[in-house]
Amino acid sequence: MQSIRILTDNEVSEILDMKNTIMCVENAYRNKADNRATVLPLVSADLIEGKADMDIKSGIYQAENLFGLKLVAWFGENEKRGFPVLTGMTMVFDLNNGSPRALMNARHMTAMRTGAAGAVGIKFLAKKNPEVLLVVGTGHQAVFQIAATLSAVPTIRKVYLYNPRNREKAQLLQKSIHSKLSGINNDNNDLNNERWLQRIKMVEFFAEDNLEEALSKADAVVTVTPSCQALIKEEWVKQGTHISCIGADLPGKQELDEKLFQRAKVFVDDIGQASKVGEIQTAFRVGLLQEEVITEIGAVINQNEKGRLSNQDITIFDSTGIALQDLSVADYILKIAEKKNIGTVVNL
Repeated sequence: MQSIRILTDNEVSEILDMKNTIMCVENAYRNKADNRATVLPLVSADLIEGKADMDIKSGIYQAENLFGLKLVAWFGENEKRGFPVLTGMTMVFDLNNGSPRALMNARHMTAMRTGAAGAVGIKFLAKKNPEVLLVVGTGHQAVFQIAATLSAVPTIRKVYLYNPRNREKAQLLQKSIHSKLSGINNDNNDLNNERWLQRIKMVEFFAEDNLEEALSKADAVVTVTPSCQALIKEEWVKQGTHISCIGADLPGKQELDEKLFQRAKVFVDDIGQASKVGEIQTAFRVGLLQEEVITEIGAVINQNEKGRLSNQDITIFDSTGIALQDLSVADYILKIAEKKNIGTVVNL
């Protein structure tokens, strides 16, 4: 008889730590570059224009003999209602026989793996020993971007927080960020988690109300807003800056001045998906960026392609979020859940 393991958001949170999430995301990019994982076409739609959207991301993860999908939805008004802004489910199937293996709440998993993606971009593409991070956007995902970057990049010592619509939200995050970071499991080893708490204490956080000035201080930038117009002007970005673009994941979204792509070295998680829904979509559409100068980050991680060539390069990583991240993380979660008998097993 076939059975499926069902995991709640709390059970996923119990298992998943940031250190291993980063490892899983790197592995997803590596396996894609090695043709051991395949991204399938994205399905996306606005549910309520400007207020809610959804997408279905699916793929085949040959490296671990599984395939599957994630349906996730964003409802921007949910915070006011007391509901999660992000909701979704991940389904995992056996590639050998098609049997369903797991159904998982995707909310915490998505937040963790999205944070990990931005941090992987900084880890492999920022200049050596970056010390100052700027996060543009102060919503729920910003905390995970900061947590992942502090975990993956030990030299970060200052973090500037900027909200393009409301400076008070940046100030509120500045006041609460240490507590929020403490609540994210960075490593399932208790001793290492003590080190994580010490790591957080070493970092200074600042609420910033002038984006141009903040960019002049930053070595690395993460953009994580739902913006549909450029927030960062081309002339504001100094030489040597790295930017991980996280917000753009649907047609029409944009956080960077498209002219910046003419000065930058450009990297993506998946060229086909990013050119349609990612940060590069506008530059790609108007002819300021061509496919032949875009590099997928997995090739850089595998050292088959060059990333940054000097400390003067501007580098951009357009992370649209691909199903392989979810499948790699889900595979890790499922293995731990089976070992520790976490979750509910239901016969089909």
